[in-house]
Order: sequence, then structure tokens, then C-alpha cells
Amino acid sequence: MKNTPFKLGNVQLKNRVLYAPLAGCSDYPFRQMSSRFRPAITYCEMIKMDALIRNDSHTFRLMDFEASMHPIGAQLCGSKPKLGAPTARIAEDLGFDVIDLNCGCPVDKVTKDGSGSGMLKNPDLIGEMLSNMINAVKIPVTVKIRAGWDEQSINAPLITQIAERAGAKAITIHGRTRAQGYRGPANWDYIKACKQVAKEIQVIGNGDVFDADAALRMFAHTNCDAVLVSRGTLGRPWIVEDILRAMEGLPSIQRTPLDIRSALLDHFHLIIGYRNEKQSLLDFRRVGCWYLKQLEGVKELRIALNKSTSTAEVMQLIERFPWHDVALSQSLVFAESEA
Repeated sequence: MKNTPFKLGNVQLKNRVLYAPLAGCSDYPFRQMSSRFRPAITYCEMIKMDALIRNDSHTFRLMDFEASMHPIGAQLCGSKPKLGAPTARIAEDLGFDVIDLNCGCPVDKVTKDGSGSGMLKNPDLIGEMLSNMINAVKIPVTVKIRAGWDEQSINAPLITQIAERAGAKAITIHGRTRAQGYRGPANWDYIKACKQVAKEIQVIGNGDVFDADAALRMFAHTNCDAVLVSRGTLGRPWIVEDILRAMEGLPSIQRTPLDIRSALLDHFHLIIGYRNEKQSLLDFRRVGCWYLKQLEGVKELRIALNKSTSTAEVMQLIERFPWHDVALSQSLVFAESEA
């Protein structure tokens, strides 16, 4: 398929490859790196409505963005419909282009109050929440769900219809149930089923898009309108380029270990510019694993980075490492971090 623009309500996006909100991952430096490669849109990390309405300073920091990141999306999470309108207005006032309602996060600390994928147990509540949000703002409101709570309660097509009636401009379907977490393959048939019942609402596919070929196969199998790349963006902020080239029938750009080293250093510099020394070191260990997982012969470097005691030491380790001994890995392992 050819790359064409993608529209979410009144927001015109340049392509059909979106970068997901990833809890604990898609922070400000991550979004800075991502925006260099121009995905259709990037999202801030998932935000709890209760914290936002309390004016929690940490929550507002999670929503930091700069002009170069536009179009930028906010993802809100909560189960109290009365908070939908005021929190949506806060996101709009902050300058976000799109607001997404998270009904897919599977972690217990989120679902215990009925939020995230806990909302899948009450589809009408999703419709009520969406209606409150949509009626409060002028920017597009979308929703992200999983296929269902478990295999015995697959209700993504029903929720697609409810979201459409509420006025949501798009719905993202993750092809796993809440019970699955991230185990087993994503079932793209669920995405296809939602596309078949959708009339006007855009359907975005999500789950197991780790390379350009997977994106093309998802488009072909589901007929979805766009793809949302989640864990496939970790350590590979350029994956949108690979997918867009594949859509045009072009091969992916072959990136070398030195290209990955350069991107890793760039990402680290962005972290240093945003975090204090202590937090930068913690972030280095997490982000470093994303990039290094793509390489063989870097175990010694990974261990040294995890033991480092300063950002200056980290930079020296990377600069002095014998990168000529490194090869690209033939397999990738992804963390369970997706919201």
C-alpha cells in the first residue's frame, strides 16, 4: 500500500504510522528522539485523571513537550466519567492535538479501580466517558482498547460501535486480551473484526509490529486505517522510516552497529539535558538496553553501564568500547512496557 495522509477529525497527519504511549518509556527525551523521524503522531505517557485533576506536579511534568513534537497526543486513564470533561479540557489547554482514552493498560495497579483495561468490563462506561470528553473539547478524542478482558469476553467490536456513537474519531485495537498481558502472539483477527463493524470511526491496529514487514502484514490482514507501533519503537526511533519505505516498495535503511551507537549517544545526551544526574543514570540503564539488545558482543558494555556511577563514566565507556567487534543481533527481545 502507498503512504497517504491520515486524518483524525480536524487533525491532518502526514502518514499512517503512530508511536504509542508507553508507560515508563515514552518520556520527553524519548519523544525528542522519536520526533526526528516524523511519525504521524507521538504520545506522552499515560496520565491518571485523578492525579491531573489534583494538579500533581509530577503528572504535569510527564506531559512536557516542545513545538518540534507536534502533532502530540495526551493519553488519559480513569474510570470516573465526571473527570472526563475537566481533564480533557486541561489537556486541550496545554496545547495537545489529540486526546486518547486508555482502556487497554493491563497492570493491576491501574485496573484495580476499573481504569485501563478494567473499563472493558463495562463498555457503556467507556461510551459515557468518551461522550463527556468529546463534548468538552474541540480537539479529536480517540480510545485505545484490548480485544477483551479474556478469551470468554471478547467485546472489541461492540466497543468500536459504542465509541463511534459517542463521537470518537478513532479506536486503537491491541490484539491481545487483558488476561494475556504480553504473552503469546497478538491476534490481528480482532482488529479485522473491528474494522468490519466500523462505519466512520478510524480503526488503528496495534500489537506485534516490530518491523516494516509486520506493519505491511497488519495492514493487509486487517484493512486497518493506521498502525500504532509500541515496543517496536524502543531503541529504534527510526522504525517509522522503515515502514514508510516499505509502503513505497523500498528496502529498509541498513543501520550498522555504529549507527546504533550514534543514536544511543544522542538519546543519552537528550536525557542529560532533561534529568538530574541520579535520574539520568537510572534512565541510561533502561534506555541502553533498548539499543544494545540489537547487537551481539556487547555483554561486557551492558554490565559496565549498569555498574557505572556517573554520566561521565557512561560516556567514556561508550566512546572507548571496541565497536568494531560488534555485530547486529538476529533476534530481539522486548520489554513488557506498553500501556
